This record gives sequence, C-alpha cells and structure tokens, in this order.
Amino acid sequence: MELTSGQILAHRLHAHHLDTPLPPGQLAEAAGACGLQNSPPGAWETAAFLRVAETSIAALHEALYHDRTLLQAWSWRGAPVVFPTRDAGVFLTPLEARPGEEPWIYTKGIGLALDFLGMEFAPLLALVRRAAAVLEQDTIQSKEMLDRCLADRVRPMLPPDKRVLWDAPSMYGSPGRQTVGGVVVSFLLRPCAFGGQVVFGMRQGTHPTFTAPVHWLGRPLPAVDPDAACHELVRRFLHCYGPASRQDLMDWLGCSPAQGQRMWQAILPDAVAVQVAGKKRWMLAEDVAALADLPGPEPGQLLLLGAHDPYLDQRDRALLLPDRRLQRQVWRQVGNPGVLLRQGKIAGIWKSKTLRGKLQLNLTFWQAPSDADRAAALQQAEAYAAFRLMGLGSCTITALC
Repeated sequence: MELTSGQILAHRLHAHHLDTPLPPGQLAEAAGACGLQNSPPGAWETAAFLRVAETSIAALHEALYHDRTLLQAWSWRGAPVVFPTRDAGVFLTPLEARPGEEPWIYTKGIGLALDFLGMEFAPLLALVRRAAAVLEQDTIQSKEMLDRCLADRVRPMLPPDKRVLWDAPSMYGSPGRQTVGGVVVSFLLRPCAFGGQVVFGMRQGTHPTFTAPVHWLGRPLPAVDPDAACHELVRRFLHCYGPASRQDLMDWLGCSPAQGQRMWQAILPDAVAVQVAGKKRWMLAEDVAALADLPGPEPGQLLLLGAHDPYLDQRDRALLLPDRRLQRQVWRQVGNPGVLLRQGKIAGIWKSKTLRGKLQLNLTFWQAPSDADRAAALQQAEAYAAFRLMGLGSCTITALC
C-alpha cells in the first residue's frame, strides 16, 4: 500500500490532536500521546494549549504541581518531558538499557571522565544511584546544585586515590564551576530518572527543582512489566510518527542500535508494512485501517506551534517543509523558532518576546499571506497571549518573499 503525503499528514495531525483539539480537561490524553518536551522551559505549555480546548496556564500548573496528575522527568533523548503520572512506567522504564545495549541514552559522552578516573560505567552508576536516595527526603533547587550535592555524596564512597581526581576541574567546559564528579553525576542522572529515582518538582523562578517520586507524589511509582512498558512506548511512537522505520525510533529515543532493535521487535506483531515514496515503512495496523475515516484539518486552519513541539519531531522533515534552505531556519542547533502550521505543513516561523508585560509576536510567512491567513494568524496570536495571561502588545506579520 502506497501512502500519499496528504494521508500521512492527516494521520499525524490526528495522532497529535492537532486537527481537532481535545475536549476541556483532557490534559492527560494530550500529554500521553508521546509526551510533551519541556525544553526550553514552557514548551510543554504551548504544546498543551494547542491540543486541549479552553485550557489555561492555571489548569496546566494545577495538573503538574498540585494535583500531580502530570509528571515531569528526563525521558526520551534525555530531554525533560511532561507525561501523565499514571504513565510514568511507559515513559521511563523502557529507556533503561539492558546488558549489551550500551551506550545508555544520553551517556555516550561520559567516556572522557571515565578514562580520567580510571573507572567503569556500571560501578559509578551504582554509586550515583545510592547518592540519589537523598532525594527521597529532600528537594534540590537547580541542576547545578543537584550535580554538586550528589557528587559530594559519592565522594566518600570512592577509593581514596580516586577522590582527588573526582574533585578535579571538569574537562567538558566551565571548569571553574563543575568538577569531574559533577560531570559524571550529570551524565548519570538520566539513567537514575529512567529507574524512577529523579523527577522535577515545582519550578522556583528561573530554576527547576529536583526530588524523588516518593517525595513528590507521596508514594513510589508503581512497578511495571518492562516488556509491556516497552511495547506500549513504541506503540505510542508509531501511532504519532508512523509510517516510520526502526532508525526513526532510534533517533526519537536516542538509543543504541542494540536497544533500538530489541524495542522495534516488540511492536512488529501490531504493525504492517506500507510504501512511502517507494520506501518500506511501518504503521500500526489499526492506524492503516483508520486512514479512510480521518477528517483532516479544517480548511484554512493555521496553528502557531511552539519550538520543539512534538509534531515537529519528525525525521522526514521534507514532508513538513520541502525546501532545505528553509528547513535550516526551523531546525537549528540552538534557538529554534516556533512555526506557522497550515494544513499540516510549515508555512512560516514566529518569535515572541515580552515588553512591559505584553506579548510581542513577529510572524514571518514564506509566501505573502492571504487575508484569511492574516486573520487566522491574528486570532491565534490573541488567543495565545490570553493563554499566557498577557495582552497582545503587537503582532507583526511579514513575508519572506
């Protein structure tokens, strides 16, 4: 079965709840599709705004910080991700590499520190996990302080000849602010998170806080069957990003080929092969069956997607934006802009800033926008400013050509 780009876009828009917003109150359903990245801070809020009707910043913070039906932790690719608390086992447990599947997600760069210390990965991870037990009774503000605190707790557990090396300046940058021990802790916090030891607490100003699930929730995370959790995570990936390949899954997870192969095999009984531009890809069988009934986006629909919105996390970027020159304006090394999404494709970019308590938006279309585009963009801008509890100071709309 050969799929058209229109069918693929319609399916992904629907899977990400971007064709029609979910009813009010369904934040868990929105966040549970594939998780909402929260880097840069606040990115998950913009993503939720587009996916749930009549939502508000207050409702989001209530769910994350007070009711705690949502949880934030380091998840796929080591990124901070917001997901339903009930699904913690799905978004954490499968990411733990099994023997022979090294390097772990987000730990490949630890090699320089291990060589300097003359120590192995596994023993150090065990020590950092022991040190992280302090979070069961405490909350630590800022990532820098978390690294230092756990490094200090690991030091007495090391052989005496390793402690001087542990306290040496970092070889990764900022040697005046970080030690080799702090670097090791920083790398190994992700595996600790996958093991259910570290989650984000309530943000304090510009700083995140960190604690253990048992301290944050008042109870430990429920135990899950690792194989069942693995199957469910890959199922959610394939639902949101199918048709896809094993390499697509590996890129999304940030995992090793060995781990990716094992996890990919978990979903194949539920998937069917399809053709995309002459290449073999895979979709959930139930999603293929539903293609004919997809409503597709409303005519003239225009969305202001934030930077790092889950919908943009697609490996086949040409489907969203064929022009490679323009792709470089969207997917950057740092400082990605938001995008203007029309009918599932990227029609431009947007940036924002706050001035005197009001939101200033600059929208740039690739092509001269129609009057309908301008009206839709302004409507979205006003709604987004209200969502952010600010007035709209200005909304500048221009065209690249």
